[in-house]
This record gives sequence, C-alpha cells and structure tokens, in this order.
Amino acid sequence: MPIPDDVTGEEIDKDVRQELLSLPKGLAEDVARNLVMVARLIDEDPESAYGYSKVALRLASRVAAVREAAGFAAYANQKYSEALGEFRAARRMTGGVELWPVMADCERGLGRPEKALEMAGAPEVHKLDKADQVEMRLVAAGARRDMGQLDAAIVTLQSPELASNSVQPWTARLRYAYADALLAAGRESEAREWFAKAAESDKDGSTDASDRLAEMDGVEFVDALVEDEESDEGARGETEAQVAAAEGDVDADEDPVDVVREVEEADVEDGDGHGDDKSDNDDNNDDDGDKS
Repeated sequence: MPIPDDVTGEEIDKDVRQELLSLPKGLAEDVARNLVMVARLIDEDPESAYGYSKVALRLASRVAAVREAAGFAAYANQKYSEALGEFRAARRMTGGVELWPVMADCERGLGRPEKALEMAGAPEVHKLDKADQVEMRLVAAGARRDMGQLDAAIVTLQSPELASNSVQPWTARLRYAYADALLAAGRESEAREWFAKAAESDKDGSTDASDRLAEMDGVEFVDALVEDEESDEGARGETEAQVAAAEGDVDADEDPVDVVREVEEADVEDGDGHGDDKSDNDDNNDDDGDKS
C-alpha cells in the first residue's frame, strides 16, 4: 500500500521504536512507516488502517507492538475474533495487562457478555492503572446492558471517578455512559443532568453529549445556509407580490408564492395577446394597402 513521502517512521512512539531495534534497519523503517499509517487512519478510515496493519504484520509478526496495532485495526473494523487473537498474542509477548479491557470488549462484540463480566472480576483488573480501570468499568456496564440488566449497569458505573469533580481524560465518557444508562432505564430527569455534565467535561468532542442534551430539550438544529436561501426566496416572493399589488393586479394579502405564479402566468398570456394584436394591425395595414 502507498505511503506518503512525508511519513518517515520516526513519528512512532519511542517504546515502539525500541521494539523495532530487533529488526534489520531497512525492515524496521518499513514496519514503522506502516504503523504510522495505522495510527493516522484508524479513526477516519479504519479499513485502510487495517490494510496497513496487515502489511506490518506480514513484515514483523513477532513484534508485540505490531500485533497490538493489528488488534486495534481489526477492532476498529468490528473484526472482534481477529482482534482478540492479536491482543492475546501481544499480551503473551509482553506479559502486560493494559489490553485487558479491550479484550473484554471483544468478548462483548462476539456476543459473550458473560465472559466480559468474568474478566471484569479477574485479578488482572487490580493491576490496571486508573484510566484502564475506568475503561474496564465501562465495558462491564456495557455487558450488563447487553444482558438486559439496566439497573445493574447503572450501579456498575456509580464510582468515585463518576462522583469526582476533577475532569480527567475518561470523565466525559464515563458521565455519558451513565446518562445513557439512566435514559434507557426511563430516568429522564437524571439522564438530562448527567448528559449536561458530560457535555461540560467533553473538551475534545469524544461524545455527542451536547446533541443528546439538545434532543432531550427539544432543540432542533437547522442548516443556516438552507435557512438563508429559503429566507431570500421568501423575501423575493413578497417583494414581487407587493409590486404587483401596488400596480393593482393582485390582492396584497394573497400567498406570495401564488402571487408570483399568477403574475408570471399573466405576463405570458399578455405576451401572446400583444402578439395577436400586432398580427391584426399588420393585417389591417395590408388591407389599407390593398384599398389604396
């Protein structure tokens, strides 16, 4: 797959670059450039990101960072079985637990929420950092919802992190998930409150909390450009109607659109009539010529 010339491979994280030192220099550079493309495209074009990840995987399948990137690319394309296999491989190579939450979410994607809940209660969770623990809580709540256990999902999300006034990278998503669960349970007033809190803390637009809040409040967004065009069209119709009314042709209270249509039709008819008059005059002139 083509890679832009400005992608050198130096853009990757230093820890990943360290892993690639086990490869020959030229090969390491090729793998790094493909990994950069995966990172660039995984959100906006996950299918292309998946393609680049397969290239990197073919070149260096024994590098944990490559297996992890391939897992996330497969995950972004909802290839959950493949993603889970890659994550497991990466975990075997590193011995780390940071992939535990996304592995559990793959189990959800495969229709196994019970397995995801089992993973949420495993000892590995206690080894996660705070951000990953919150992520694990989100996955567990999602699994509860998959099983139709709305009240349990709500309770799962109730945590010190949710109650904290401190805004962290996970705050908006946690508040959003809580609001969404409340709404699904029919607790609309509470849901509105938490959508508002989610929107307030969502500085980077990671959720659509503002839209959900507006929807609950009955606010309808209108395309400003379309609205302006419709306004201009209406003003034109009204102006032509007023001119026509001033000339005594129509009632000023009539619908402007109908007025414009009637005026245009009248102009067409008048034009035909004048043409007939001209023909009559020409005929008369011819008659006069004959008489003389």
